[in-house]
Amino acid sequence: MSEAVVVKRFIAGAVCPACEQMDTIRMFELEGVPNRECVACGYADTLDERGNSVPRELPTRVTQPKPVRPASAGKTVQFFPNPKLKKNTSD
Repeated sequence: MSEAVVVKRFIAGAVCPACEQMDTIRMFELEGVPNRECVACGYADTLDERGNSVPRELPTRVTQPKPVRPASAGKTVQFFPNPKLKKNTSD
């Protein structure tokens, strides 16, 4: 079996939308869909038939996985009032 080779080409004068560096964008096609990526910062997106960036789903509380809380190694402390200490009520 032979796998299709993906040819990645640098685009002269292209500016990365994320890091704004020039000449770091390279284009390639996967399954007929044009993609671009920045070699400097790792930004990547896909393009539609008109050449516009296809927006990804916005990250929200609902779409992001819940953060994993680390296991607590501490102990709960309970404070008791000291009856020997009296508050100054002369104000």
